[in-house]
Amino acid sequence: MLKKLLVLLVAGFAVYYLLTAPAAAADAVEGAFDAVIDGFGSVGVFVQELFQ
Repeated sequence: MLKKLLVLLVAGFAVYYLLTAPAAAADAVEGAFDAVIDGFGSVGVFVQELFQ
């Protein structure tokens, strides 16, 4: 029950943020996406260095 409530609160905040500050929300999503891509790149470098 608590987990479901927390998910609903986070989703509600995300929708509110998107509607009130769309440019900032887009920047936040872009930043998160860049962080994920950088993370995968770092894992790739690690594996590449591991096998050299």
